[in-house]
Amino acid sequence: MTGMNENPLDLLPEVMLAASSVLGLLLGAWLPRSRQWLTGAMACAACAGGIVAAAIAAAGPVETAFGESFALDTLTATSRIVILGATLLVLALAMPRVYADPRETEFYVLLQLASAGALMMAGAQDLLLLAAGYLLASVPAYALAGFRKDGPGTEGALKFYVVGALLGVVMLTGITTLLAAGRVTSYPMLRTGLSEAPTGLVAAGTLALLAGVLFKAGGVPGHFWVPDAVQGSSAPVAAFLTTMPKIGALAAFYRLAVVPLPDADPQWADLVAVLSVASMTLGNLAAFFQQDVKRLLAYSTISQVGYLLLPVAVAGRTGLDQEALLYYLAAYALTNLGAFAVVCALPEAHALDDYRGLARAHPALMASLVVCLLGLVGTPPTAVFLGKLEAFSAAIDGGYAWLAVVAAVNTVASLFYYLRWIAPAFLAGRPGGDPGAMSRSAAVVAYGAATGSVVLGVLGGTVLDVLGGPLSR
Repeated sequence: MTGMNENPLDLLPEVMLAASSVLGLLLGAWLPRSRQWLTGAMACAACAGGIVAAAIAAAGPVETAFGESFALDTLTATSRIVILGATLLVLALAMPRVYADPRETEFYVLLQLASAGALMMAGAQDLLLLAAGYLLASVPAYALAGFRKDGPGTEGALKFYVVGALLGVVMLTGITTLLAAGRVTSYPMLRTGLSEAPTGLVAAGTLALLAGVLFKAGGVPGHFWVPDAVQGSSAPVAAFLTTMPKIGALAAFYRLAVVPLPDADPQWADLVAVLSVASMTLGNLAAFFQQDVKRLLAYSTISQVGYLLLPVAVAGRTGLDQEALLYYLAAYALTNLGAFAVVCALPEAHALDDYRGLARAHPALMASLVVCLLGLVGTPPTAVFLGKLEAFSAAIDGGYAWLAVVAAVNTVASLFYYLRWIAPAFLAGRPGGDPGAMSRSAAVVAYGAATGSVVLGVLGGTVLDVLGGPLSR
């Protein structure tokens, strides 16, 4: 850490999202229904401005803001860019769908607030700020999950809320326990306090805290909400729920592993490794025989958490962990959103068989789907391939070669259910029962995301070089 200040401009990306959501809510109360899209345009501008601000801040020194509670380092800067870029893609998918909807403005406001919560979790360096980010990322997401007000959406939102409320209370209990053990909530000072605290108290607090973080990441044991919430919500919301909260939560998880917890006793790296195996294995097994494409992608995202936990399990033990996690997060976000963009482009196609004939009817869209699905497996030259390679290398270098082997086996197994989606597209038939039902705006997002996944994979070496900067401590 080279400095500390309390300049609100240090939180400019977060401030821009919050200001845009508040102004959008006020503006939406006066605009006619046909012009509510202006609030969406303002949200896009806030995301674009936040990306620019985050990129500029990334070139500055590593420091903290507001009494060391918010870190300004490579982890925060990368998470900001990825979250804001992903939010921009979700807005592009959602705007044509919610145009002139009576609650169009509310949708954009909820989306921005949930994204702001993910940003706060990624940069939080204080347990209380982490809890605030958790709540800000969760409450708007509950409303988004049930935004359509239909039966499946209401059921998914209710399960999402119940699990989130339960694990939120567990997380707050863990924070209270760690405060009792370490006497402070600031990460740098908590590290010293926990190393001297009773082992049982630290273990109980850490387990409770991580349960809440894993809920936001969608990993075991906080994964129960994912399939129903994703299947019941609209495709753009499903894309959001499986991407942005995960980035903020895993960035927060990694910071906890590196800053306050590395000296805590007992060592919990083995626990993270077990949760990694459980997430990837359960997600893959459950996805094998799914017929609904959104539910398949929901279990896919649970399995991806398992792979993303590899560098977290070896945090601080190797020089590859941070860059592996950050690169994999960016690669996953781009590739996962590309797959959901294809789902958005074919609104009438819900099951795997509904994609019959896609290769003949829409060859470019089919190519995007193949790139994104095989990319999620980890097929070169997509970005997820390099992300998984880095994650496996970090696990081996950190002394968890067995974990890399299990992850490799799960990767091969995951190919089965992705091919189950791809295969019908080459058979005769009409996609979604209607060859003219393609959404062109969503298709453009799919083309861009698939291309971006390949480009990021090709330029991976250059990108990795800038992701290994120091953390604020």
